Amino acid sequence: MLAFAGVSVAGMAQTGETPEMKYSVATNSFWSNWFVQGNLAYGAFYSNEEKNLDFSSSPLKGFRSNLGLSLAVGKWFTPGIGLRTKINGIWGRNVISEDAETNAFKYWNAQEQVLFNLTNMFCGYDENRPYNLVPYFGTGIMRNCTANDYAHVYSIGLLNTLKLTNKLLLNLELGLNISDDDITAAAATNHNVYGTSIGTTDRYFNFEVGVTYNLGKGTWNKTPDVDALKALSQSQIDAINAQLADEEAENARLKNLLAEANNRPAKTETITVKEVVAAPASVFFNLNSWQIVSRKDLEDVKELANVAKAHGSKLVVTGYADNKTGKENGNKGLSQKRAEVVKAEIVKMGVSESDIEVVAGGGVDDLTPYTFNRRATVVIK
Repeated sequence: MLAFAGVSVAGMAQTGETPEMKYSVATNSFWSNWFVQGNLAYGAFYSNEEKNLDFSSSPLKGFRSNLGLSLAVGKWFTPGIGLRTKINGIWGRNVISEDAETNAFKYWNAQEQVLFNLTNMFCGYDENRPYNLVPYFGTGIMRNCTANDYAHVYSIGLLNTLKLTNKLLLNLELGLNISDDDITAAAATNHNVYGTSIGTTDRYFNFEVGVTYNLGKGTWNKTPDVDALKALSQSQIDAINAQLADEEAENARLKNLLAEANNRPAKTETITVKEVVAAPASVFFNLNSWQIVSRKDLEDVKELANVAKAHGSKLVVTGYADNKTGKENGNKGLSQKRAEVVKAEIVKMGVSESDIEVVAGGGVDDLTPYTFNRRATVVIK
């Protein structure tokens, strides 16, 4: 079960229509993701001594049921795997007769239990998810305080949690506890030995209702998008290379003009040349997102905006998505949103909306690696 629980789930493909997606989370510190629990428990007891005595097996019968309390403290080591130390008990039943008072005894049960959050494991971690399904199993020691008897005990169960606030959860728990020894033997008057099957052990079912309180940090941080970080550096390199190429082309054009002027007869003439040459600027985004990764990308955009305002030029903003993830329609919509976000930033820089053209480029594979295609470009028209 531990090996199965460790299997990671592949990320969801990029799409502009899916609001929730799976993603990796960073490991936490020792003091993160601790919790405490307190529950009111209803227990139904089944003793070895009642074998073949034809007692009613209903868990609602008063001679085999009783109330109790449970307390637990635990920690989640990943969104899917955790440990908790749990103590429950106070009032129990021996079930050696159909008389509730005769069967009554006091006990405690202390266990270490492994928790598996199947919702996070199969659906991906989401800190806003309201419900989680958490199976568990564990082992520990149980004491019959009335008879002064000890035994090993094993448990398996299902914990359901419902989010009330960021700190507080509602618990609904159903579990089975099995003793590997006769925990009620010292108090019993009718002993029957039938081997070691589950039906011949002391066991009890518990249904619990209570709350979980998260101590300190109870959520998980998303791991950095390495591709996006690489794209930030690459965008700066691309901008420099584009600027150098434009400057080399401009130098070559000026040399040609100078050569032509030297070859023409000398005369007095005034020539006014108005031309704006500027490298395009790129703004990068994460997978399935239209939030700008780094505000530093907007510094190059602001330079273009200033040039456009000074010369009365227009700007063209083109949004893109990578075509290796997501569907064509979703990528088209995602690229449109990315372009609109950059347009809004340019408007804040003082450029009129009428001077900005927006284009949805959809999914493309213009750049390598393909993650660099999650961007919007700004050029002077």
